[in-house]
Amino acid sequence: MDAWVRFSAQSQARERLCRAAQYACSLLGHALQKHGASPELQKQIRQLESHLSLGRKLLRLGNSADALESAKRAVHLSDVVLRFCITVSHLNRALYFACDNVLWAGKSGLAPRVDQEKWAQRSFRYYLFSLIMNLSRDAYEIRLLMEQESSACSRRVKGSGGGAPGGIENAGPGVPGTPGGGLPHLALKLQLRVLLLARILRGHPPLLLDVVRNACDLFIPLDKLGLWRCGPGIVGLCGLVSSILSILTLICPWLRLKP
Repeated sequence: MDAWVRFSAQSQARERLCRAAQYACSLLGHALQKHGASPELQKQIRQLESHLSLGRKLLRLGNSADALESAKRAVHLSDVVLRFCITVSHLNRALYFACDNVLWAGKSGLAPRVDQEKWAQRSFRYYLFSLIMNLSRDAYEIRLLMEQESSACSRRVKGSGGGAPGGIENAGPGVPGTPGGGLPHLALKLQLRVLLLARILRGHPPLLLDVVRNACDLFIPLDKLGLWRCGPGIVGLCGLVSSILSILTLICPWLRLKP
């Protein structure tokens, strides 16, 4: 299994480059169709996209073992929420890659009797579950950082002996139940939360990249499963952005969210 993990790590960069090219073809094909390009050119772009997709499936052979190894490591995390989210995400990724391997066998002619539509739906379902777990983990990380930041601000305010201008704790006359109503207070509180969220994401680039990448990827299974039809243009754009961010985390490992 260790040999498979090493092999998959070596092919990871090539797979992500193929992924970026595949979704770039999807976006280009949509643009060509929208602007009335020749049917022959559109056909060539679709064929190139199909070949890139099949090549990616070949590069992902054995990725199930990598995902299972990652799940085994995540089981030992001390934080219960992180342990659950990361482990379930890796297990779903392992099932997604297994279905993807079956699809590759069907499309390459090794298993011509494979029901490709059924296995594609299964693979996208597992992919969707994995992304939901990833986004849940991101939301949990953001919540922890927001609580830490709020506690640090409260300690600084108490240490200085002053009030927090515009703060949530000292919101002034807008507190619900006082004259002036609670709506201005809620708007102020929401604004402060948004500013705090923006500051946290700006100060933690790995978390920001992970949120954007998972959010972009989410549109792909939603469209393929028919849960939310986005169209090939949106799917291509989101897939391309997600692929570029994934390549960026390979080039700059410090941008990868850990654990």
